[in-house]
Amino acid sequence: MHNYRLFVSSGLSFSDSTEALNHIGMKMVSKGVVKNTYPAALLEREASFPTGIALEEHSIAIPHCEAMHALEPAIYLIRPTLPVAFLRSDDDGSVAAELIIALIVTDPREQLQLLKTLFGQLQKSEFIESLLTVPEDAIAQYFNNHILAPVA
Repeated sequence: MHNYRLFVSSGLSFSDSTEALNHIGMKMVSKGVVKNTYPAALLEREASFPTGIALEEHSIAIPHCEAMHALEPAIYLIRPTLPVAFLRSDDDGSVAAELIIALIVTDPREQLQLLKTLFGQLQKSEFIESLLTVPEDAIAQYFNNHILAPVA
C-alpha cells in the first residue's frame, strides 16, 4: 500500500459535511486521482453509508466510495479549523469530526487492509492526538510512518 498519493490540508472551514465532501471531490478531480464521477459518488455513498466515527476522545470521518471512480490510490487528510458534523456510521446521530481521512482506492482488497491498519492505529489515543497536533508539514510523514509504511 506504499503507492498511495497523500494529500494534506489544514485550516479549512466547512459549514457541513456536504461542503467538505464537495471540496474533497473537486480537489481529487483537480489532482487527477479520480474520475469526474467521483464527487457525486462520494456524496451518494455518504448519504447511504455515513462515515462519522466517535473514537474514545475524538471524532473523525472516513469518506470513500467505490473503486470504479478512482484512477489511482490516494488519501486526503484534512484538519478543519472547526469540527465538521458527519452522520455516524452506526446510525446514532452525528459526530463533530476533527479529522477527515478521505480514502481513494483502486482495489477493494487493498481498501480492507488499509482500513484494518487505520482502525488499529485509531484505537491508540496518541496516534489521533499526533495527527491533530503535529505541524502541517509533518502530518504526511507521520501518517505514512504509522499507516502506509508498516504494510508496504
